[in-house]
Amino acid sequence: MPPPPEPVEPTEAPATTGDGFEVVDEYVARDPHPTYRRWRETGGARRVRFAGPVPLAGWVVTEYAACRAALADPRLSKDGATEAFARYAGLPTGGPGGGLTTHMLNSDPPRHTRLRRLVQQAFTTRRVAALRPRIEARVTTLLDALEETTVDTAGDPAGAVDLISRFALPLPLAVIFDLLGADPDDPGILQVRGHSVAGNEGDGEVSVPTADAMLDRLRALVEEKRSHPGDDLLSALATARDSAGSLSEEEITSMAFLLVVAGHQTTVNLIANGLHALLSHPSQLAAVRADDSLVPGLIEEVLRHESPFGIATLRYTTEPVTIQGTAIPAGEFVQIALLAANRDPEVFPDPDRFDVTRDTSGHLAFGHGIHHCLGAPLARLQAEIAFTHLLRRFPALRPAATPAAWQDNPRHRGLLTLPVHLR
Repeated sequence: MPPPPEPVEPTEAPATTGDGFEVVDEYVARDPHPTYRRWRETGGARRVRFAGPVPLAGWVVTEYAACRAALADPRLSKDGATEAFARYAGLPTGGPGGGLTTHMLNSDPPRHTRLRRLVQQAFTTRRVAALRPRIEARVTTLLDALEETTVDTAGDPAGAVDLISRFALPLPLAVIFDLLGADPDDPGILQVRGHSVAGNEGDGEVSVPTADAMLDRLRALVEEKRSHPGDDLLSALATARDSAGSLSEEEITSMAFLLVVAGHQTTVNLIANGLHALLSHPSQLAAVRADDSLVPGLIEEVLRHESPFGIATLRYTTEPVTIQGTAIPAGEFVQIALLAANRDPEVFPDPDRFDVTRDTSGHLAFGHGIHHCLGAPLARLQAEIAFTHLLRRFPALRPAATPAAWQDNPRHRGLLTLPVHLR
């Protein structure tokens, strides 16, 4: 297998033919569907560079069948992909946080198999179901706080609340930190979303300073778990390393970092995107309010219609590969557009229509193959509880005059703000 790709010189100007890049600006990330539709209709994979605060480039795959095949293709490697792209994009070697990239989403078998096996028992159907009472309690606490807010703003027409900062973000963060055995209310490790690689708010990435701070905090937590182990995932990871030597120090902290970031990003976007979709489609909102049994279908349609991860985690070709009829050389980055695949009309008729009763089977929001999202059952459970309780508690929920703001980030399909009136 060849080594990860080295940096290449970028093209000087936008290009749409030959081996050059098609350059799209950051505004495409806010509304990517027309561009993805054009790419699907014209056919083939294409070399794209996304302008804006989040460096992203490579061959973009958009058709459902090609995306599904690419997700499971062992010739598309993940070993060291983060570091390789960091070199390519001129970021610090090793990516944000340096020592936080030695995890299963940056690995191929056999290392991926070993790392995934160590954490997958925490996400079994039985263990996830057992978390329901704690998730419901956390949702109730957050909704109680929102209820208190509405008392202060009920007489003020401009008194809107942001459902992301007040609800969609703190819920999954609390759940994942509880799973790790960390304090969900510790401000030292909660600031993980809404930062650019330059440290500014705006695109949903974890900034370098934030990642470095998380690395220090996670190392301290691992030491704490070694001294005072509990019935939590971080204690299990620390014990696995101490008893069998199967995890290196870097692997433990990297896995914890992955669980924190991946464990909340998808769920934040799922909840926020779902609420935004309902508020934008009053007939669908009315249907779900009238019948709780539609909530599971709502969740799957949100996952399809506005997939929380717009583009799958990074891969590169280890040998020449043909995708969507396009020959891609070895050593090239491949960006698998889950959001585009889930609106492929060959699989989902009338794909731009939001319909909680449609057949969504086979959507790729959580990936496919050996890297299929381990936390998918937990994300679905949190979304089910969040939607059900929020809609019951606030029957007058409606959008505020200030529009919701989408991230300028092609990888994460999610909102930065979702202003609403609750009464």
